[in-house]
Amino acid sequence: MKKLVTLLLVVAMMVSSVAMLTSCGNKTETAGADFKIGFIFLHDENSTYDKNFLDAAKEATAELGLKEEQVIFKTNVPEGNECYEAAADLADQGCNIVFANSFGHEPYMLKAAKEFPDVEFCHATGTTAHTEKVSNFHNAFASIYEGRYLAGIAAGMKLNEMIESGKITADQAKMGYVGAYTYAEVISGYTSFYLGAKSVCPSVTMEVQFTGSWYDEALEKEAATKLLSNNCVLISQHADSMGAPTACENAGVPNVSYNGSTAAACPNTFIVSSRIDWAPYFKFIIEAVEKGTEIPYDWCESFEAGSVKLTEVNEKAAAAGTAEAIEAAKAKLISGETKVFDTANFTVDGKTLESYKADVDTDANYEADTEVIADGYFHESEYRSAPYFDLKIDGITLLNSMF
Repeated sequence: MKKLVTLLLVVAMMVSSVAMLTSCGNKTETAGADFKIGFIFLHDENSTYDKNFLDAAKEATAELGLKEEQVIFKTNVPEGNECYEAAADLADQGCNIVFANSFGHEPYMLKAAKEFPDVEFCHATGTTAHTEKVSNFHNAFASIYEGRYLAGIAAGMKLNEMIESGKITADQAKMGYVGAYTYAEVISGYTSFYLGAKSVCPSVTMEVQFTGSWYDEALEKEAATKLLSNNCVLISQHADSMGAPTACENAGVPNVSYNGSTAAACPNTFIVSSRIDWAPYFKFIIEAVEKGTEIPYDWCESFEAGSVKLTEVNEKAAAAGTAEAIEAAKAKLISGETKVFDTANFTVDGKTLESYKADVDTDANYEADTEVIADGYFHESEYRSAPYFDLKIDGITLLNSMF
């Protein structure tokens, strides 16, 4: 009997030890010891865009129990053949997955995917995976236009507060926006932000100043300064440095940032920020490779998957009730009651659109190929994950569009 009790105790201890090895706190041991994932970033943690990816990669790999030697980061990789070389090197180092985070990385990631068919190559903001159909090449994005719409509501409420206090008049409710390039991704972002603001402040207008760079602090600060000199009373951006937020803090002008809170550096002017949380996608692709399940050519998720997020509202700078208004609007987006690009809410050259073909299946000539307006709204990121909204709507003025 004593031997049986001893044996049962030993078995119980063994089971407990295995459980401890396979789970530590909230970590789950998903990937095997020979699994590796490599990340390629355009810049480093000094860029808010790249820092957002870096933080998500660290969060996802830590949660899945990957060790330091199983995760390889390559930062400051240009959008050129250097990306191919970085991708090939990661494949040679035994990475099962290679991920790159910038639009211009795409052709080099595709080249590497064709050369290393046993490695999964995943790419953010790309447009060609669904047409190339190379089995180990994938694109991913998220419906960030919905997050920007909510951030726009915060901006509109701040404008209303300024109008009600007498600081500005309704016809002075002009926002400024610092944009990187005239790509659909940027157009989709600033348009959804504007429409969010307009949904609560009908008199709002907006000016956009492009920089021709994803990350250039001096140019972004200069662009914001120009917008301020044009009497813009609130600034937002799709650019990756602290240039615009710093200009706003120095001028005492409200700012809605992107890819993370700037409250620490800009406590008096930062209102809120939207961002894509890439951790859900990183966990998805790691688990797919481990389980041998398929990674789709094109992946796009939103609030429900935790892929679109907003920071906490900075009550010091925001209008009263902003956080509650954002939550109420978010619920309507999730339920489908609100559509960001509802054609009843914007015009192009004074006209309401009933039809529009977008360049979804990107080719060398960037020709429009897909009808994207149906049921009264523009179906953004439904036919391809990366944005393709490229309309120039009324109420938004482009100060320069040569980039």
